Amino acid sequence: MTTLSFDVPEEVLTESGTSPEEFSRELRLAAAVKWYEGGTISEGRAAMIAGLSRSEFLEALGRFHVSIWRTSRTEIEAELNSAALGVR
Repeated sequence: MTTLSFDVPEEVLTESGTSPEEFSRELRLAAAVKWYEGGTISEGRAAMIAGLSRSEFLEALGRFHVSIWRTSRTEIEAELNSAALGVR
């Protein structure tokens, strides 16, 4: 595993009210959620980056108001319209 390190201003940690370890975990989770939401990485890979199980990651998506479904509303509507017309 690769270790990354970077500087965070002390006041950011103070304002967040978290330890450096907790802040690091939250950064990893936020990055994983954003990359998953953008379609850059899979659910499994995002869970791995976040250091969570897949089920824990799915729960975390709810906290960030990110849908677990990768199908857009437009795609769902098109599929429903096709089904209603008997088109496949």
